[in-house]
Amino acid sequence: MKKEAYVPQPMDTSDVQLPEELNDLVEKMAKNVHEVWAQSRISQGWAYGPERNDTLKHHPCLVPYEELPEVEKDYDRDTALGTLRLIIKAGFKISKD
Repeated sequence: MKKEAYVPQPMDTSDVQLPEELNDLVEKMAKNVHEVWAQSRISQGWAYGPERNDTLKHHPCLVPYEELPEVEKDYDRDTALGTLRLIIKAGFKISKD
């Protein structure tokens, strides 16, 4: 039996505008997203390598967030932005004490 192709259906958050005061939070979340990913990879036996090699478990992004190329930082920022927009779309408020 042929399995149907998976079609992702994320919640539409395109109408959510984040307040400017959350910009710092976005960057902190993006860095943390990278840190969690890197910690998971390292615990699975991965190490830094100049090119990705799944057999040797080498990955060029196993570096501190500040050393990532902007395209990789953007990926982490998009994850953070999507999460924050979902939180707001779901009716929650984000405030800083």
